[in-house]
Amino acid sequence: MTGAPPLITILVPVKDEEEGIAPFVSRVSVILDALNEPEGWEILFVDDGSRDRTLAEVAVQHARDPRVRCISLSRNFGKEAALSAGLDHAAGRAVIPLDVDLQDPPEVIADMVRSWREGFDVVYGVRRNRESDSLPKRLTADLYYRAHNYLSADKIPEHAGDFRLLDRKVVDVIRMMPERNRFMKGLFAWAGFHQTAVYYDRAEREVGTTKFNYWKLWTLALDGITSGSTLPLRVWSYLGGIVAIGTLFYALYLVLRTIVHGGDVPGYPSLMVAILFFGGVQLISLGVLGEYVGRILVETKHRPIYVVRETIGVPIQPVTR
Repeated sequence: MTGAPPLITILVPVKDEEEGIAPFVSRVSVILDALNEPEGWEILFVDDGSRDRTLAEVAVQHARDPRVRCISLSRNFGKEAALSAGLDHAAGRAVIPLDVDLQDPPEVIADMVRSWREGFDVVYGVRRNRESDSLPKRLTADLYYRAHNYLSADKIPEHAGDFRLLDRKVVDVIRMMPERNRFMKGLFAWAGFHQTAVYYDRAEREVGTTKFNYWKLWTLALDGITSGSTLPLRVWSYLGGIVAIGTLFYALYLVLRTIVHGGDVPGYPSLMVAILFFGGVQLISLGVLGEYVGRILVETKHRPIYVVRETIGVPIQPVTR
């Protein structure tokens, strides 16, 4: 890549999206050209271990327009790692992550650039409603945003995804963050800077299928909460103290009753209830502790977040973290 850096990088993580590459480039390039920015733009795909012809389709688009570029990872590292790889290799003064399914309308980019020109460093897109989602997904999404913002010090805007404009200085801050368990929405929120929102209606997906099932969303939600808050750990300390005090009073009651009324037949039901209750509490607390310990293990390995296999139109950048 030669010459001055482009003004805008559209960052597009993809996995098995061969059908979506050409429609995406066709629609988005027209919108970017309409901005009439002399510094130009680039579309940077991050191929996250695709097994279909996604990389070949990107190469075709690059041959037609060298502003379409790509880095291909050695395997599927997940969307958060793919976004990190894209931020490391994006050349633009502003970077806009955008999904290839075009459910987040690229026409909103013009509004984001306008707000950026007005002085905002982060311009995030917020969905006006979630009517295109199923009822379970709407309920779980609403519950997650509320739980995350209650538990975490890093508040994330409700119903805002990765679709946002990031100024170069914000990108550079995020690139310096060393953690391996990367919840990008939390990192965007932690970075701070002047932020504002633009609102839009999300469209139905026209090509391909989503790669996010409920298990992946649940894992992402756990990453978000555990990376942004230690409150789940502290809760068990408080709960343990309350249970210990309650148990002490119950033991005193049993001693006094035995002294006054004498011993009776041992209460098997109450004994089992107590054992099961405390056993359940201990297992849950161990599970929460295990979630944090597992993430500590990942961090101590210091493995790279991603590995680049090859690139198209873009040099491999040194990792700064």
